[in-house]
Order: sequence, then C-alpha cells, then structure tokens
Amino acid sequence: MKPIRFVAGVLTVGFWTLMSRVMGVVREVLILGLIGPGPVMDAFVAAFRLPNMFRRFFAEGAFNTAFVPMFSKRLEADDGPMGFASDAFAGLGFALLVLTALSMIFMPALVWATAGGFAGTDRFDLTVGFGRIVFPYILFISLAALISGMLNASGRFAAAAAAPVLLNIIVSIAMIAAHFTSRSAALYLICSIPIAGVAQLALVWIAAHRAGLKIMPRRPKWTPQMRNLVAVALPAALAGGVMQINLLVGQQVASQFDSAVGWLYAADRLYQLPLGVVGIAVGIVLLPDLSRRLEANDLAGSRAAFSRAGEMALALTIPSAVALVVVPLPTVSVLFERGATDADDVAAIAVAVALYGIGLPAFVLQKVLQPLFFAREDTKRPFRYAVWAMVINAVLAIGLAMPLGWIAPAIATSAAGWAMVLFLAIGARSMGDVAKFDVRFRRRIWRIVAASLVMGAVLFGANLLLGPWLAVAYVRFVALAALITVGIVSYAITAQLFGAFSLGEIKAILRRSRS
Repeated sequence: MKPIRFVAGVLTVGFWTLMSRVMGVVREVLILGLIGPGPVMDAFVAAFRLPNMFRRFFAEGAFNTAFVPMFSKRLEADDGPMGFASDAFAGLGFALLVLTALSMIFMPALVWATAGGFAGTDRFDLTVGFGRIVFPYILFISLAALISGMLNASGRFAAAAAAPVLLNIIVSIAMIAAHFTSRSAALYLICSIPIAGVAQLALVWIAAHRAGLKIMPRRPKWTPQMRNLVAVALPAALAGGVMQINLLVGQQVASQFDSAVGWLYAADRLYQLPLGVVGIAVGIVLLPDLSRRLEANDLAGSRAAFSRAGEMALALTIPSAVALVVVPLPTVSVLFERGATDADDVAAIAVAVALYGIGLPAFVLQKVLQPLFFAREDTKRPFRYAVWAMVINAVLAIGLAMPLGWIAPAIATSAAGWAMVLFLAIGARSMGDVAKFDVRFRRRIWRIVAASLVMGAVLFGANLLLGPWLAVAYVRFVALAALITVGIVSYAITAQLFGAFSLGEIKAILRRSRS
C-alpha cells in the first residue's frame, strides 16, 4: 500500500468513524437530556459496559489482533484464507454463545464485580435488568468485528467503518420515539442496542459477500490453524483483559460516588471523538499494511508507513488534546447542559474532559506502536506492558480516590496511557530501524507541537471574547461553532507557517481518497 493510499485509507476510516462519533455525541446529548446523571444513567453505563468490555476482550483485543495478520498473509499468498476465516467465525461464535448464556445466568455477580458500589442501592437491580437485555449485543458485534477485520485486510474499509454509525442512529431514534410517546427513554435505549447489533452484523456480512469474502457456516473445528490462532490470541486476550480491568477499576472507584459513573462516561465520549477518528482509524489501516510489508520483507516501506501513521495521528491529536484542556467547559455546557443535566453536572464533566485530554496523544500513540508487535504476531510483550500499565492505573485510581475523590480514575487513566506508550517505545527498540520514526517525522513533530500551543493561546482568548454569547440560549450553538472554527483556522495557518505539513500533501491525499 503506497503512502498516499495508506493515508487515503486512514481518511476513509476516519470519515466514517467521525460520522459515528458525531452521532455518538448526539446520542449522549439525548441520554444526558432525557435521562441525565443519576441512578438510571449509572445503571445504563455499567450495563452497556459489560458487552463492550467482553467485545474488546474477545473480538478486538484477541481475535482481530491475532486474526487480521494471519488472514492478511493467507490472503496475500492465496493460502486458503476463506476456510481459515470460516473456522475462526465458527469458533468465535460458539465461544460467544456460551459466554452469553453464562452471563445472563450470573448477571448479579457480574454487576457486583464491575460496580460494587451499586450494591444495596436501586442502581444494582437496575443494572442487572439492563445487563440481561443488552448483553446479547456482544454476539452480534463481535462477529461483525471479525468480518470487519476481513474487509480491512483486503483493503476495503468503508463498510466496516460505517457499521458503528448504525448503533448511534438506531438508539437515538429509539430515545426520540420514547420521548414523543411518553415512554421510558432508558428502556427504549437499552432495548435498541441488541437490535443495532443485528443491523451492524448484517451490514458487514453483505459487504463481505459482495467483495467475494464469503464465510461458509460450519461446526467449530479444532484444527492446527485454530490452535495457532488461539495460541497467538490468548496473550492478546489477556492484554485486552488488562485494559478492561483498567476501566473496571475506574468504574469501581467512581461507583462509590453519586453520579460519578455518568460524569466520567460523558467525558469519555467527548475525548473518544478524536481518539476514534484518528487513533482507531490509523490502527485499523496500519496493522494489515504492516503485516503485508513485513511478509514481503519491505522494511523501508514498513518504516515509511509507521512514520506517516505517527505523523498524521499526532498532527490531528495534539491540537485536539490542547483544545480539550483549554476550553472543556464551553464545549460540555453547549452540548450537554439541558433537561436533566444541570450546571454542576457540566462542571464535573468538564474537569474530567480536561484530564482525559492530557492522555489523548498517549492513547493514539498506542494505536500506532502496537501494530509493530501485532504484525509480527508478537502479542506477549504488549501483554506484559499492559499488566504494568494496569498496576499503575490501579495504584493511582485507588490511592488518589481518598484525597481527590471521583476524578482519581481520570487522572489514573491518562497516567497509565503515557506509561504504556513508554513501555511500547522501549520494547520496539529491538525491532531496528523499522520501529524508528524517520527524519521527516522528527523534523515535523516539534512544529506540530508549537502550532498546537499557538492554537491553544488563540482559543483561550477567543473563549474570553465569546464567553457572554456561549451562555445565551440558541446563540450558544453558533458561538461554539465559531470557537471551534477559530481553533481550526488558527492551527491550520500556524502549522503551514511553521512547516508542520503542506497544502500540496493534503491535496494529493484528498485526490487519492476520492479515487
């Protein structure tokens, strides 16, 4: 994959991920407006986190991390890729059916293990009931993730990236319908999630079949290829499990404080917008590309792809992080302050947004560094690094909870994110020049940082000027749009002046993405 085509692939994934994240913000606006921080929202967050946790553990963390490089290599060599994919699909489906059945039975124990602070309150029973409705979502979304990995490995990114948009559209429609029919928005929300999972699976299944990637239903088989897949996937699953433990530690700490689970969830949704658009998009495109290049022994091409991925990710992420730290309050206020969400909730969410913003570049750099290991089917070292990061997260989240309260998990998440980047960077040194950013990256990264800091200063001043308008009903939406526009324009101009990137490169990338 040529550098321009690589970046075009990132833009394709990034565009659809942006659409998903924008619709996700719409979803959170509806949740915070119609439900609001409190026991019901805390119960929804804890219940919805269960299938998402296991999805990242089984599908994204384990199967895709191990499956995508193996499938890419078989596809490149025409070595029975569809038979391998069909066996993987059958095995994953069987494991998920067993997991879903057990989780439905033991849901109270799962809720106690993941949100112990709910015990003895109304939040506990609500979470158990919501959890039993929403948990089957894991079956559909995990199988969809495997098929998405096939599409990505074959260089087809659009359908897989577009699938998450369906979730946000469907649940948003459900809540709007509940509002206008005077029904429970929370119940409609939770019931719509498994329906959205079916829609996502259907979308990628149809796209795969149209692309000639036809999975044949079959009984699970314990073949040598599946043994190898599981052997590679197991450390990745453990690594994914470690990252989920980080989330659960944060949730356990937050569950001890009223409304804190909802506050952190809302803040998480905002910083996930740039993380999803940039970091996840880069990781999705980079992993199969690196796998093919390393299989072909194209070390120079591997280093170029790695460097361009890092350069593009940080050129978009660092200014986003600066913006989240400098102007979190007006952003959160305009988006979320209405209905059941008041000014105190907004102030709390804004603090968490700023703390997560500090860790945003680290979360994206992880997506750039991890494919260096996964493309070599090395999942053991990232697992060890994730364990160390987990220990840092747990010590900080629990240790800081007493003096600092509910913000401790946000501080711990960002600190653990930067620790993980350090571990990955040190571990990648053994890979030689392939894992080193090239001269162009090293020359431009400081210019990107400088341009971002200038943008931050401009945003701070613009926020002071627009402050009165940001508090006026209806006008505040225009004022926020103006604030965002000022930030984008100031960064674009400064980055051009500093030489962080060039208009010629951007035009070439856009032409390629349209072709």
